[in-house]
Amino acid sequence: GDPSVVVAIVDEAVMYTHPDLEANMWVNEAELNGVEGRDDDGNGYVDDIHGYNFASDTPELCWSHKEDFGHGTHVAGVVAAVNNNAEGVCGVAGGSGKGDGVRLMSCQVFDGELSSSASLARALRYAADNGASIAQCSLGYESGEFKDADDFKRKCAAEYAGISYFLDKAHNNSSSLDGNIIIFSAGNEGKSPAGFPGGLDDVICVTSFGPGFQPAGYTNFGPGCNIAAPGGDFYVGRAGSNSKCQVLSTVFDSAGNASYAWMEGTSMACPHVSGVAALGLSYAAEL
Repeated sequence: GDPSVVVAIVDEAVMYTHPDLEANMWVNEAELNGVEGRDDDGNGYVDDIHGYNFASDTPELCWSHKEDFGHGTHVAGVVAAVNNNAEGVCGVAGGSGKGDGVRLMSCQVFDGELSSSASLARALRYAADNGASIAQCSLGYESGEFKDADDFKRKCAAEYAGISYFLDKAHNNSSSLDGNIIIFSAGNEGKSPAGFPGGLDDVICVTSFGPGFQPAGYTNFGPGCNIAAPGGDFYVGRAGSNSKCQVLSTVFDSAGNASYAWMEGTSMACPHVSGVAALGLSYAAEL
């Protein structure tokens, strides 16, 4: 990895205090070293040290609601949990344990039951304006909810505006790219085509395979899908079900303490691709 490469985790909040993530969190130094309650860097957001909570419109990244189950933290760990630190798991672009992993920016768009089209749009604009080259988005609508891309663009104009802003070459944050990259999960209904926004032509859409390299039973497929990655499959195993056929990554427990858990889904496949993209950008930066 390379700390100049920033991946925006557009999801639930990332537990930035997790010992397997803390060293690879993006840090807004101006806010960290500034005056509490003041917009020290003038970016329109106050005290946004590791990102921002767009669902609740507050700098407090929150993972304490009963509806939150660590989804954003789990995804973040797949991308860039610190490697070689004798702690938990290794992220795809987590570095060697010497501070050289990619950086994780927490763009919270789910806070308990709070989320909106505006949250996603604002999160993507923020990520583009504050240095992210990759937006990791394990989210989307169900397969079949929109007839086609034009239907999505018409009914979800705010989301599409945010996506377009992040992808606009004018907001590119890497000298190795001519535009930023957005990666979405395909969805988990076991249907064709991919759910939107993943079905858009201008984003990368990720399907899931299990440990046997076969499509996972839940994964969406077909039109709109671009690439497959490991997402786990609980129903592969000697007893017909096996949690260890899922993906192990960082979470927090019911008491709010750092922990680890097995999860599955195109949500888990998506950050594998984001991590590989981040490694590619890291290598390009080195060259």
